Amino acid sequence: MKIAQIAPLMERCPPRLYGGTERVVAYLTDELVRRGHEVTLFASGDSLTAASLIPCSDQALRLDPDVRDPIPYHIMMLDQVRRLADEFDVLHFHIDLLHFPLVREFAHRTVTTLHGRLDLPDLKPFYRAFSEFPLVSISDFQRQPMPPVNWLGTVYHGLPEDLLPFRADPEGYLAFLGRISPEKRPDRAIQIAARAGMPLKIAAKVDKADQAYWDQVIGPMIAAHRNVEFIGEINEHEKADFLGNAAALLFPIDWPEPFGLVMIEAMACGTPVIAFRSGSVPEVIEEGVSGFMVESVDAAVAAVERINRLSRSAVRAYFARRFTVRRMAENYVSLYRRLLGGRKAEPMPVIEGVNDSEFRVMA
Repeated sequence: MKIAQIAPLMERCPPRLYGGTERVVAYLTDELVRRGHEVTLFASGDSLTAASLIPCSDQALRLDPDVRDPIPYHIMMLDQVRRLADEFDVLHFHIDLLHFPLVREFAHRTVTTLHGRLDLPDLKPFYRAFSEFPLVSISDFQRQPMPPVNWLGTVYHGLPEDLLPFRADPEGYLAFLGRISPEKRPDRAIQIAARAGMPLKIAAKVDKADQAYWDQVIGPMIAAHRNVEFIGEINEHEKADFLGNAAALLFPIDWPEPFGLVMIEAMACGTPVIAFRSGSVPEVIEEGVSGFMVESVDAAVAAVERINRLSRSAVRAYFARRFTVRRMAENYVSLYRRLLGGRKAEPMPVIEGVNDSEFRVMA
């Protein structure tokens, strides 16, 4: 099958440091190539991929000091996609909504995975206007605010099984990994660690939009707690040690999280997750197996006290059963073939172990 993967240009594929969508696109693309598909990746020029790369910017836009507005670069990328569209059986977009007006005449050959939150009021009239586009959600929860649209299925993110090694013996600190922002609630993480009497390591980036939150809230909190260490952004190699050596990952979110990639990254290391019950969390965590779901700081502190009761090997096995890139790619290929509607002679694959809560194809 000839497949185009169209990635955001803010980060390379995979990102050097922070970045979720581009990371998932990179893993999916390489797995599709490994399975024998002819894949072309539209992405930043510094991307590393097993596919044929069409560079659509010199480097990741976030790392280019000369870039002020990312929209023109994405529009130029979409012009390239339009010109080459007839070369592909399926075009898989990961850029939310920018491409919809430009590819409407071949929308039936497109798949759009929506990676962000969908509860913003401006999105409802947009998706209602483009309701014929085939869409994929990354959790069932993510769909809830949407008007009637053409959902193809829900496909959870997946990671290469050998990306993050299993760690049986952690060092005994709590970990927070992500962005410093109000909705990620690093303040809760600091409170939980302080009350549980455990060290907390924070590996996170601070965007310009969140600088005031850092200056006024999180920076002073870290300074006031000796048990908190701020590390900053980390790369993939550093992430393996950071997550693998943690007794637990704290995921104290306060927003409708569409998926939460860091949760399965922790699980891949055997590290359980203590997460606030919000957004997709109940779909990702199995209570008492891969972690604990809580609804308050008090409950999170109590969960920290019970974390040693969980088997880290069982956490890793849970990841391997549900969140590998192999499984993600199988599910997407199944959707691609269904989308083609019999134009290809290839049979539908049998996907072992996929139940209705983890993969849906909508009639």
